[in-house]
Amino acid sequence: MIAQLVRFVLGPLARALYRPEVHGVENVPLSGPVLLAANHRAALDTGVITFATPRQVKFLGKAEYFTGKGLKGKLLAGFLGGLGYVPVERGNAQAGLAALEAARKVLDAGGVFAIYPEGTRSLDGRLHRGHTGVAALALATGAKVVPVALTGTENLQPNGAKIPRLAKIGITFGKPLDFSRYEGQDYSPAIRRSVTDEVMYAILELSGQEYVDTYHKRPNEGAA
Repeated sequence: MIAQLVRFVLGPLARALYRPEVHGVENVPLSGPVLLAANHRAALDTGVITFATPRQVKFLGKAEYFTGKGLKGKLLAGFLGGLGYVPVERGNAQAGLAALEAARKVLDAGGVFAIYPEGTRSLDGRLHRGHTGVAALALATGAKVVPVALTGTENLQPNGAKIPRLAKIGITFGKPLDFSRYEGQDYSPAIRRSVTDEVMYAILELSGQEYVDTYHKRPNEGAA
């Protein structure tokens, strides 16, 4: 019920308030497994994608967000579930495999799953090298990959702002990428890298960002 509230009430309200520029939404297949691969500018990117996509979208979310106590905890869990978050344990050696498995279940069921190949938000505004999880999922499930470019979302909630601000934002869906030519080669590191690079190049063409061929380090990560 909360999912319907988010999709059919909050979604239209958000679109009316922020008036995002949405392009290429017809590129999102209306049936079958679809993997949305997006650049990542801000924490609110997930909401923008959810409200702009014609189908229900699933994302990964920290499991602890769903285990809060009392009414507040239940409301938060329900709201996040309505946005499409799938709870996954993080912070252990099996976290990466668990995340891929959760995503694969959505795609195997013919659903839509969104992923940020950079792995974290871009703090410098540039597009960074993609991790190969996006390729692993596409190759294992046969899902079409739709590149997605978000613009302006970093201005919705600048550092220190507790309430989202009005800002000009845009989301562009590129043409679906089909990697069926690599069927049966999903365990090849070289193929995964090639597929990931193709996806990142498609995002780059849509977003117009500067590209950096290195992984983006999180703020708490030291130099490799």
